[in-house]
Amino acid sequence: MQDVLDNCKKRMKKAIQSLEKEFSKLRTGRASITLLEDLKVDYYGTLTPLNQLASISTPDSRTLAIQPWDRNAFGEIEKAIMKSDLGLNPVNDGKIIRINIPPLTEERRKELVKVAKKYAEDAKIAIRNVRRDANETLKKMKNDKELTEDEMHRGQEEVQKITDSFVQKVEEVFNKKEKEIMEI
Repeated sequence: MQDVLDNCKKRMKKAIQSLEKEFSKLRTGRASITLLEDLKVDYYGTLTPLNQLASISTPDSRTLAIQPWDRNAFGEIEKAIMKSDLGLNPVNDGKIIRINIPPLTEERRKELVKVAKKYAEDAKIAIRNVRRDANETLKKMKNDKELTEDEMHRGQEEVQKITDSFVQKVEEVFNKKEKEIMEI
């Protein structure tokens, strides 16, 4: 039974980590290199992550600087940024690509909170699916006579406690992100 509970916790932690990764890509009013980390650039016919073609830095809180290692990559990097749904405009001076992060409008902030809420809801669904799997495993163990009825119920109660704590953690992570997005 302990293995079932440990597996349950491990899978729920992954759901939280996935949520935090999604949140790191959501744009707030500040410059963050995570915005561009997963951006794919068509580099000589191959879709390549931007962080493998250039160094990305934040010289100040409102600017991203991209320094490609290959001069031939400038145009493709600019195209990839323009095509992305981030709403950013790159400025190329021949040595470095700069992106000024404009302050978010009230309307855009509310849209981003809706997106964050959807990510949080998806994480809760993933956590509930883990709970269902764990409960089914416990029932199967009872049917296979590996657990008694009481042990199964105790296990299910423990799974529910774990689920509740992870759902609470999703709420905390969401509330923190919402506050960050709405901050001016």
